[in-house]
Amino acid sequence: FEPPFDEEWEIARENIVLREKIGEGAFGLVVKGIVYGLPDKPSSCTVAVKTIKEDASIEEFNDFVSEIETMKSIGNHTNIINMVGVCSVDGPLLLIVEHAMHGNLRDFLRKHRGTHKDASQNNNLYMTPGNSLIIKNLLPMAYQAAKGMQYLASKKCIHRDLAARNVLLADDYVLKIADFGLSRNLRETDYYRKTTHGRLPVMWLSIEALFDQKYTLMSDVWSFGVLLWEIYTLGCMPYPGIPVERLFELLKTGYRMSAPTECPPEIYTLMLQCWSENPADRPTMELVAKELDRMLATSSS
Repeated sequence: FEPPFDEEWEIARENIVLREKIGEGAFGLVVKGIVYGLPDKPSSCTVAVKTIKEDASIEEFNDFVSEIETMKSIGNHTNIINMVGVCSVDGPLLLIVEHAMHGNLRDFLRKHRGTHKDASQNNNLYMTPGNSLIIKNLLPMAYQAAKGMQYLASKKCIHRDLAARNVLLADDYVLKIADFGLSRNLRETDYYRKTTHGRLPVMWLSIEALFDQKYTLMSDVWSFGVLLWEIYTLGCMPYPGIPVERLFELLKTGYRMSAPTECPPEIYTLMLQCWSENPADRPTMELVAKELDRMLATSSS
């Protein structure tokens, strides 16, 4: 199975320099790279380059190709990791995407734990001079993530694995949703396989995804509620102290996580709305983004 050659996206192999590894999945590898000679861009750009391992199955290769096709069809938005191009000739297939210099949101939040304080005198968006995270500046993060998810929803793209580990921070701390390319054709079993860290993404799944393997735009809204909880706990693991097998019955009986310590009540209300058992009772991502925008406007006035 050959990926379709697409002149619009093709980048010549000699214009790409591959650097150090920045990530690794079950069948894929991500390395940092430099691309030269992109139209309308500086002479050289730092990028992330995804490829699949040599021993990947046909099915995994097909998934990779469909990830590329999905990214092409989705188009660009500030709050998603955008595709830069592909390299499909004379060597292994490469997907070239934007590089996020500050890594993933979960690790970023954890790194700044214990250092956040009220720094209302400081105008810098997320950082105090001592590089600590400011609790009131968690709201702009939540809003940016919501804008990215709203955009994906407008393109009818279901993410299925939204979590702080899959949100990246680029230059100027712009939040970008990542790993949405495989969204449409992920097999449900992928969700129950242990990841390389031995963790199951079950904690982020909506009640209908858990029980019926049913994924919709509204199941992404549930996951967004969990992402909000991660943001306001500075990267805690959801459902602390609850074993996975108990989570199923607890959610069915109506159990939901309690509010994080310093979380504004209206943010917690929004989380609970995202975790409505009936998907139709959850707000759309558009409404979530509007609500966070309203909160931002009131907090800055």
